[in-house]
Parts: sequence; C-alpha cells; structure tokens
Amino acid sequence: MALVKSKNTGPELTVRKIVFAMGYRYRIHGAKLPGKPDLVFTGRKKSIFVHGCFWHRHEGCKKTTTPASNTDYWLPKFVRTVERDRQSIRALRELGWTTLTVWECELGNMYALADKLRA
Repeated sequence: MALVKSKNTGPELTVRKIVFAMGYRYRIHGAKLPGKPDLVFTGRKKSIFVHGCFWHRHEGCKKTTTPASNTDYWLPKFVRTVERDRQSIRALRELGWTTLTVWECELGNMYALADKLRA
C-alpha cells in the first residue's frame, strides 16, 4: 500500500497536460479545500478530482474489481473512500465551488475528455 501514489499519478499528469494545453492555469492539490482537489481554479471556484476507477469505485467500469482475498479489509475501505469523496464534493458545493470528477478509464478517449474538461 505504501507504493500507491496519491499525488502526481499518471492519470492526474495526463489531465494536467490537457488542461494546460487548453490555456487554463491552475493550482494543484488544494490543501485548504475539502478533499484536496487535484486541480484547483481559484478565480473560477472550480475544481477537478482525478479518480482511479479501482480505488474510488467507478460504477459500471470494468476496472472496478474487488480482490477475492481479504474482502473483510477491502470492502469497508472502499465504502470509506466513496463516502469521503461524497463528503468532499458536498462540502465544496456548500462553499460555492463547482466540481468535476475525471475517471481513469476516461483517459482512453482524449477528444471526449478534452470536451468534458472544456465544458
């Protein structure tokens, strides 16, 4: 578990490159905001979370698998992660922020992802 990165992951770097190429400037890992969003657009009050499908349980995604062994450990861990994500998004919205979640599986289609980010 110690080898699993929480910052500057491959999917996060890909999203950052796309957003930067689109001309947007941002801060990373907004420590002062609930949930520490991966990309923060302070002036616009917008934030982007880049989630891995496995860890954050992307519904309907083939990457959202559950390990066959030690399920007593994994299932509560996944539930806590999903609940923490919901609480972070709720807290940001209460502060007047708009949030966007980009899932790891969406990185396969860069054009669709760029359209989603632009919107």
